[in-house]
Amino acid sequence: MTGVPASAAGGSSSARRTGPRGTSGAAQEPAGRTNAGSAVERGAAERAATERGTTDQGTTGRGSAERGSTEGGAAGRGGKIAAAAVNQASVWNVANLLTMLRLLLVPAFVALMLGNGGYDPAWRSFAWAAFAIAMITDLFDGHLARTYNLVTDFGKIADPIADKAIMGAALICLSALGDLPWWVTSVILGRELGITVLRFVVIRYGVIPASRGGKLKTLTQGIAVGMYVLALTGPLATLRFWVMAAAVVLTVATGLDYVKQAIVLRRRGIAERRAALKETEA
Repeated sequence: MTGVPASAAGGSSSARRTGPRGTSGAAQEPAGRTNAGSAVERGAAERAATERGTTDQGTTGRGSAERGSTEGGAAGRGGKIAAAAVNQASVWNVANLLTMLRLLLVPAFVALMLGNGGYDPAWRSFAWAAFAIAMITDLFDGHLARTYNLVTDFGKIADPIADKAIMGAALICLSALGDLPWWVTSVILGRELGITVLRFVVIRYGVIPASRGGKLKTLTQGIAVGMYVLALTGPLATLRFWVMAAAVVLTVATGLDYVKQAIVLRRRGIAERRAALKETEA
């Protein structure tokens, strides 16, 4: 009754021994697959997080760039406004103040020149002082403007007006008093006004530079007119005649030279425009 085969017993024992191991091995296989799946899921999650981070960084970068562009644009606009304010304030520089002084000296000169009938040596001396100050400031304001970068639109317009105003006032007063022939006044003023108009006409093609002859003409005119303003007699009266004659010659010669330069400048400008137009059409 008790005779159970040993192999059966052994088999049962072996089954009992291998059963757990078998069960453990079977359990380990799904666990391995689970661990691998978890690793894959973690990898996918990490890649997704990386992509989100990259996307967030790109969005942040674009936002920063947009903010930078906006701030840069605002800064640029602010810089332009500030530059405009500086340019507006620069009108009140020393060069323009000297030009304004010269403009104010014109009525003062006329009043002094015609004071007490226009032939009083004392009044004529005061008029000469006003004229001399105006001519000296004419030499300094342009030099200061070019040297210290004080060139403004106001100065470009007011400076030639002040020059012509003081010279024209002196010539007209002298001719009205009978000290200077009217034809001399007409030649000088006609040339000055004509060249000024010519400069504005050809300014679209370029600027006619001031020549040495023009500077010499201005200096000679100033000396000659100053000598006529003073009540001179004797050899000095004779000398002022020849100085004025030299001023008239230089006035005419430099005027013709400016006309020649204006014609050349205009032709060159027209040729350059036609060449640029042909290149655009081609």
